[in-house]
Amino acid sequence: MQNSKKTLGGVLGVIVVLAAAWFGIDLSNSGQTSSSASSTSSNIPTSESISSNTSADGETCSLSELPAEAEEVVDDILAGGPFDYPDNDGVRFGNYEGTLPKESSNYYREYTVETPGLNHRGPLRIVTGGSEPEDPDVWYYTSDHYESFCAITDAEN
Repeated sequence: MQNSKKTLGGVLGVIVVLAAAWFGIDLSNSGQTSSSASSTSSNIPTSESISSNTSADGETCSLSELPAEAEEVVDDILAGGPFDYPDNDGVRFGNYEGTLPKESSNYYREYTVETPGLNHRGPLRIVTGGSEPEDPDVWYYTSDHYESFCAITDAEN
């Protein structure tokens, strides 16, 4: 009985680690507070490093503040592709979280920003809005998979 509990505990631990890896969660900071966890050596902006990022609050960011991979995605959007994830990039973004301004159902489109070191799409995205996919009216960046956004002020400069 005791060995089966240890085995079950080990299996559950492996499942948690695999799920964290799949969703891009860094478990190495799990014992730290959010202020110390946000000071990792990664140069990818987090919601803490770009402020609260909610577009409703008018948070903005410059393309130069974002990972270099974001600039590549902006170039791909303006060129009309090709995209790294053609089944997922350029598709309708529903804004179900309500963190972006309310618009018609086909207004927003999402694009994957590669996260170095991950073998899946990761949490980084650019979301654009407008009637022309290759000429967006608005540009947003999220580092935390749609929980918060900043408006990219210079995407087309």
